[in-house]
Amino acid sequence: MSSFKISGGQKLTGIISVGGAKNAALKILPAAILANSPSVIHNVPKILDIEKMVDILRSIGAKIEFEGNTIKIDPVGVNSSHPDEKLIKKLRGSIVLVGALLSKFGQAVFSEPGGCLIGARPIDDHLDVFAQLNVASNYEDNRYYFSGKPIAGEIVLKAMSVTATENAILASVLSSGITKIHVAAAEPEIADLAEYLNKMGANIEGAGTHDITVKGVSSLRGVEHTVLPDRIEAGTYVIAAIASNSDLEIGPIIPEHLSLVLKKLKDVGGKIEVIEKDGCKYFKTLRHEGLMAQNIDTRPYPGFPTDLQSPYAILMTQAKGQARIFETIFEGRFRYLEELTVMRADIDILNPHEFVINGPTKLRGTDITSRDIRGGAALVIAALIADGETQIDGIELIDRGYEQIDEKLRKIGAKIERID
Repeated sequence: MSSFKISGGQKLTGIISVGGAKNAALKILPAAILANSPSVIHNVPKILDIEKMVDILRSIGAKIEFEGNTIKIDPVGVNSSHPDEKLIKKLRGSIVLVGALLSKFGQAVFSEPGGCLIGARPIDDHLDVFAQLNVASNYEDNRYYFSGKPIAGEIVLKAMSVTATENAILASVLSSGITKIHVAAAEPEIADLAEYLNKMGANIEGAGTHDITVKGVSSLRGVEHTVLPDRIEAGTYVIAAIASNSDLEIGPIIPEHLSLVLKKLKDVGGKIEVIEKDGCKYFKTLRHEGLMAQNIDTRPYPGFPTDLQSPYAILMTQAKGQARIFETIFEGRFRYLEELTVMRADIDILNPHEFVINGPTKLRGTDITSRDIRGGAALVIAALIADGETQIDGIELIDRGYEQIDEKLRKIGAKIERID
């Protein structure tokens, strides 16, 4: 197990880079197996979840070269619809590979995917999507057996699930006829996946809205594509800058993808500008004169992202007044609060979806443990602003979603050391 040792209270200044979106790259890579020639994907974050997806794709025959932040993926040798089960169980996002396998082979064998323990995330929504596409499914021996080429038609999602929306797109992209996906999730990462597929020769309209139309095509070709910037990583660093009252530049970013987050952070008292550098947009944070508590509730895009709920909670420990945090999506996303309480935060958990923070509180450095990707990143922010030294164990979870977070923070003045 690895740890971060962080000395709090350091002045942060400079530029912190934002990498490619984890939640876009994790879906674009499985989509690449649908082509009849290699694709080159740029701006891929070098994080553990991407490395796991690469291993899964190699297990079904894909040839992959990963150099820097560019992946070349050759799908010509893909010859199996049964990915390695041990690898599948380590990555929740691997479920989107089912849609691609059904498009390519008309069948798939899949184990229950794994991932962070942040609440129940059953695959019922995915099973329902496949059933609406006339794909048969059977569960036995701890495996799902899917059979039948998806048949174009009308799909109504049970909920605005991001991965179920992406599976619906991937499963229908090579189906003859027109598939209409209603109650679709509208996250920017879905639009990025559709943009990549359209470059390959697909015909997808409406991605990024709640109604998507997929006109099936007979084949797809490999292309080059650059993954969009990670809005969650950008939001995490913006919150870190405001919590530490630092002058930082964060980017490149697409400001529109964080419109509500920026509104909330400005309402709190944060000072944020959007600037342009070298043809790209960046957030610039300025020193503020104090923070006032503001409530949030997490919602699907364009609402406040559940992945930024825990970093925002750290910010509220430094704000005057009481902030109510209402987590509407996952019921198991409060485990980091146990660690934050050890750091002397004043928190009242009302129920599995709601808590209040009373601030401001001077956090105290101590030994704590990361429980999931985003909660772990939030604890890094807490350690940066705490008095004394903090050791965070279990940082492998943070590495699943943030590329070289310790190196990036050191470059702007943080005292952070990785201990293996």
